[in-house]
Amino acid sequence: MRIVLFCEHKYAISILSPLQTEIDRTGKHLVLWFVDARNISDFPLKNEVNMTNSMQEVYDFSPEAIFVPGNIVPYYLPGVKAEIFHGYAAEKKDHWVIRRYLDMYLTQGPFFTKPFQQLALKYKDFEVAETGWTRQDWIFENLHTFDKEKQQLLETHHKQQVVLYAPTFSPSLTSLPHIKENLKRLVDEKDIVLLLKFHPLTKQEWVCEYRQLADNNEHIIWIDDHQITKYILMSDLMISDTSSALYEALLLDKPVITYKNVADTQYWLDITDINELTNAFDKAQTEIFTQKRKWIIDNYDPYLDGKVAKRMLDAVENYIAIHGVPKERKLNFWRKYQSVKKFGKINRK
Repeated sequence: MRIVLFCEHKYAISILSPLQTEIDRTGKHLVLWFVDARNISDFPLKNEVNMTNSMQEVYDFSPEAIFVPGNIVPYYLPGVKAEIFHGYAAEKKDHWVIRRYLDMYLTQGPFFTKPFQQLALKYKDFEVAETGWTRQDWIFENLHTFDKEKQQLLETHHKQQVVLYAPTFSPSLTSLPHIKENLKRLVDEKDIVLLLKFHPLTKQEWVCEYRQLADNNEHIIWIDDHQITKYILMSDLMISDTSSALYEALLLDKPVITYKNVADTQYWLDITDINELTNAFDKAQTEIFTQKRKWIIDNYDPYLDGKVAKRMLDAVENYIAIHGVPKERKLNFWRKYQSVKKFGKINRK
């Protein structure tokens, strides 16, 4: 197959990379990365993979499959357009919105599969396959890769635990305006090193504010790296709000504390009074939350076997074997307009 890995934002790099790894392992397919230069100014894999910033080049490549960790892909591109998601946050309203741009939804686990199968029956223009989420493959390969780095970090700071603060960027959901003083207090009162890892779309004013916090406290470290999963692996506990990254921590059986999370059902410790953060630190690490994390692991994504990317490629190949390769996605005028507005026009052959 000719495959496009559709990389619109920097966080998508680590989501798409396991597909490249699997393709390299088998040597079966041709790959082209589309990297949106508007959002990614310095693509870290530029010397390692076949890539373009041009939608025209993507069209001329004539893909048979396009893997998309996002919501919109140009309707005029040929190929099976497969959604591989950018996280696990089912409580975010747009997670279940069907925008009609995609031919397949490759779901992470049973919790997601059933609702998307019901939506497939309703819309009748896409299929669903349960594969797991690609970042799990990277995790499988790197479960212990950063153990030594973590130990050196703790020894350097003479601390016992690593805590990761990874908030969402959404202004209406983020804890960033409220939590700073209590993070400082947590570092002062607990035997921890605190890592700050922010979403690339976070407001610059908050980035500057928390960078300064790290500059002024030797036990708070600013992380300027697109690969959040590395720091989830290194952490003993995660603090967040409504970031989808918290589910990655839960799936690795890491305790999580959130501030005013909007999920209807919470399998971690959520606080509504930010001054309770320090007390929550010990409570979140008790047995009751271990059992709740077990449910998440079984239902959200049980596929920590290193074979997610293989299942995704097999699912798309199976789709093509049954339906052939779509020439373009059939959409109404408005959705076509939205697609062109976002990604531009191309010259058709």
